[in-house]
Parts: sequence; C-alpha cells; structure tokens
Amino acid sequence: MSLSTQTEFAAALVDPDRSVPEGLAAWNGPRPERRFGVYRNNVAIGLIGALASRFPAAEKIVGEEFFAAMAHEFIRQHPPRSPLLLAYGDGFADFVAIFEPAREIPYLPDVIRLETARGRAYHATDSTPLDAALLATIEPEGLAGLSFVAHPSASIIRSAFPAVTIWAMNVGEIELADIEDWTGEDALVVRPRMTVEVHRLPVGGAAFLEALIAGADLGSAFETALAETSDFDLSANLAGALAAGAFTAVR
Repeated sequence: MSLSTQTEFAAALVDPDRSVPEGLAAWNGPRPERRFGVYRNNVAIGLIGALASRFPAAEKIVGEEFFAAMAHEFIRQHPPRSPLLLAYGDGFADFVAIFEPAREIPYLPDVIRLETARGRAYHATDSTPLDAALLATIEPEGLAGLSFVAHPSASIIRSAFPAVTIWAMNVGEIELADIEDWTGEDALVVRPRMTVEVHRLPVGGAAFLEALIAGADLGSAFETALAETSDFDLSANLAGALAAGAFTAVR
C-alpha cells in the first residue's frame, strides 16, 4: 500500500463523509464498502471509548449520547497522530470551548482541562517530594531568595467557574448538590506518590504556585500573589504546597 493510499485510508477511517479509498478490495467481492464501514465504526467506537475513559466527569455532565457525538466530531477533526493513545485528547478542552452545541455549558472545557491535567500527572515521571523539614535549616533572611523545583506531575488549573467542585461531584468525590456559590476555583494537580491528587487552592494560591513553577524565587512569587489578593497568606500557601508534594527540591 502506497503512502498516499495509507494517508487516504487513515483519513477515511475517522471521517464518515469520505468514500472508501481507491484500490481496496475484499476477499469476497470487488467492493469493500460494507467491510470498510464496519472497520470505520469499530475505530470510532474505540476512540470514543478512549476519550470517555479519560474524561469521565465530562461524559457524566453531558450524558453518554451527547459526549459520543461531541467526541466523534473531535475525532473527525483531530485524528490520532500516534498509535499510543495515552495523550490523545490533550486538545479536547479547546475543541469543546468552540463546539457550538456545548456553548450552554461554559464550565465544561475547564472540567476537561482538569481531567487532562490528571491524566498527565498519572503518567508523569516518578519523583520524591521535597521534605518540608529542609526549609527549617535555612536562615530566615535567605528564604525570600529560594526557588523551588516543581514535581514533574504538578500543574495548575485556573477557572472562572467552580470547576473543581463540579469535577468532584461528577466523579463521586463529593455528593451531587446544587451549587450556590459560582465563584471561580483554581486547582493544583499533582501525583506525589501513587495517587493523583486534586487540591483546591485559596485565592492567590494559583498565581503563587504558577510563579514558583515558572522559576520565580519565593519573594517574587509572594509579590505576584499579593497583586492578586491583599489577603494572601504566604505561610499557609507554602505549607499547603509542600504538604501536597508540589516540589522536589529547593535552591
């Protein structure tokens, strides 16, 4: 099979509007449309299943039928580029953000971003979290100049919606209930050991950790957080990040 035929074959597998590629034949007849259709359907079902397993909260929010239709359109526009499906769907949140039928669920892309971060954290390199006791050996005047090495699994998700609460309700972390406070929520996603953890951050916490993860020293990260909220509690946020295992080393 030539490269052009392979390319046409792959494109036709994920796009039902495409015709059967030229040059194909079935053992029991010259026109393989039916067999190709079965194969194409199996591929679609497999990829939809892969996305559903990666984004269970999103599927529960919209329902299996809606999710399948949304995933099928994503697959048509963004077919896999690798036989390994561990990272397939990394762009799903951005797709959903402009998917017209989902416009009435504005928080859905952020829930998907949270689930994407969880998947990345699960497959991140193992690394031992920083022992918080190490900071006790550093002179107080040297603390502001410290910088931290982020854990390979750590990432920050920011949302204008209560995405952490919505995610938790839809994966069984907390009970389903009406949400009265629609204030935005930010999260630290990290896998310090065997289990991926999602930590809801206080106001200013996301800005603080984003700065530290980007390489800013502690003093600069503190100033960044203060610019977001004058009530930022440095001690509480640093202690929370260390307890969560967000860092592996300090410089």
